Amino acid sequence: MYLSYFGLNEAPFSITPDPAFVFLSPRHREALAHLLYGIGEGGSGGFVQLTGEVGTGKTTLCRCMLEQIPQGTRVALLLNPLVTPRELLAAISEELEIDISGASDSTRLLVDRLNRYLLDAHARGERVVVVIDEAQVLSPEALEQVRLLTNLETAKEKLLQIVLLGQPELRELLQRRNLRQLAQRVTARYHLSPLGPKDTHLYIRHRLQVAGAQRNPFRRSAMNALYQRSQGIPRLINIIADRSLAAAYAKERTDVTAGMVHAAANEVQLGERQVKRLRWPRLAVAVAALAVAALGLVVFTGIRFPVDTAPAGAIPTDISREQSQDIVGNIVVPPIVQTQPAQPAATSAVAAVPAVPPPVQDVVAVLDSAWLTSHQQEVWQGLADVWHDDGAANAVRAACNGDSSRGYACLRDQGSWSKIKRLGLPVVLVLQGDYATRLLLRGIDKDRLLVGGPGQSLTVTKEAVDSRWLGAYLVAWPQASGWPAEIGRGDDGPAVATIMEMASHVDVPYQGGRLFDASFELWLRSFQMRNGLEPDGIIGRRTLLYLMTASIKEPRLLHTWEN
Repeated sequence: MYLSYFGLNEAPFSITPDPAFVFLSPRHREALAHLLYGIGEGGSGGFVQLTGEVGTGKTTLCRCMLEQIPQGTRVALLLNPLVTPRELLAAISEELEIDISGASDSTRLLVDRLNRYLLDAHARGERVVVVIDEAQVLSPEALEQVRLLTNLETAKEKLLQIVLLGQPELRELLQRRNLRQLAQRVTARYHLSPLGPKDTHLYIRHRLQVAGAQRNPFRRSAMNALYQRSQGIPRLINIIADRSLAAAYAKERTDVTAGMVHAAANEVQLGERQVKRLRWPRLAVAVAALAVAALGLVVFTGIRFPVDTAPAGAIPTDISREQSQDIVGNIVVPPIVQTQPAQPAATSAVAAVPAVPPPVQDVVAVLDSAWLTSHQQEVWQGLADVWHDDGAANAVRAACNGDSSRGYACLRDQGSWSKIKRLGLPVVLVLQGDYATRLLLRGIDKDRLLVGGPGQSLTVTKEAVDSRWLGAYLVAWPQASGWPAEIGRGDDGPAVATIMEMASHVDVPYQGGRLFDASFELWLRSFQMRNGLEPDGIIGRRTLLYLMTASIKEPRLLHTWEN
């Protein structure tokens, strides 16, 4: 309703989880670190526990965790644990694709089949993780059955890692005396608290930026009101902010005021305290008191309030449709629809050229603002250069602005350093602050980053970027102009043939036929699960990107370079 009015590509405050909108506040990053530590070697086969109030982002963090699980990890994800102990065992077995025919009516047989699977996985060097969402609804009997599963072990280590996600009631449940044995096996636990005022402001700006906003329509007072009424719970922020934008649209206002936020909150929080606008003279007294308090705060703490604006030339960073160009990595993709004579594929005609190392210099601890400002003019050219296509800067920029007609595709994603390392391609980091601040990342090692184009390289510490980067990045690649938006079972033609070629080069290659049939769809779902993608069995833009990375020899994200 209000998207075109505010210049948005899609709804910025939808409550449906979308990986592109993930906002990792310091609290969420710490919680994610606990989860990753727990499912890794640090878990040692015990339980990992994450709790938080409704709407704080536990399920979203679970998705982030699944995107970053180590290679060779098998995951069983249970979203509806309101089952009996035997049904729980059956659900875990089905998620792990264990054949339970003839055993579903026997707890002993189900445990035996699961134990055999775990021993085989251990022999292959694989880890097995069970993730249970909404774990607070598990009965004490089901929790006891889960605990008994952790007794499955070899002489040296546990065979199963279990992650429990739940509301605060889960903590109370595990404090029961009859569940103390389970509580003692929790090796990593974290309680996710709501966002603070500052992170609430960043969260609002982040979601608007992802949705393509050129400016932030929320006044600072409106964002303060959003925090007050939502108490920093992301789901409530989304609901109230969405209603507030609709109210501004209805009133033909280009900005959202605190009054609109309170009115919207009163609509959605019917059972809670209603907030009314202060009337004069109470309003005058309140404003005067706030002014005195703010003056005192500035005098005694030196706080400076940031300007709530965005530059007119800021790019929309959400890409709402499939992008397409002439090649995918070093694989020439046959065009499905060709309206003009095909041009030679730039990357296939250029031999792999070693990346130009940065000049010998000390590692920079802080990004220089002058260098960063200059880099904004070079970032798209730098990305074109790493693809050995120096005339494609405008095409790359157009793709990342949503124009798929000029030779490149672009995807906006959200993640962590480890996810970018797994992707293995140069990316453009989207930094916080200025809506148009971007940083080309070409290399990453333990605590350093190689940033800038080949002719403007700089080695900086991760810490220098961490303070301004909340996980958003852009990745661009050449792609056939006729490449279909989605490919699914039953499709055929040159695009499917290319997909089959890609699938034969990944870590667990597809070794079936050359048709997109049920067998390939099953393999594809497994591939999507291993890479933290939605296992829908359809090749869209994100799945295509992960399929083709194994076939791209140049460019690659560097892990070593001269300093």
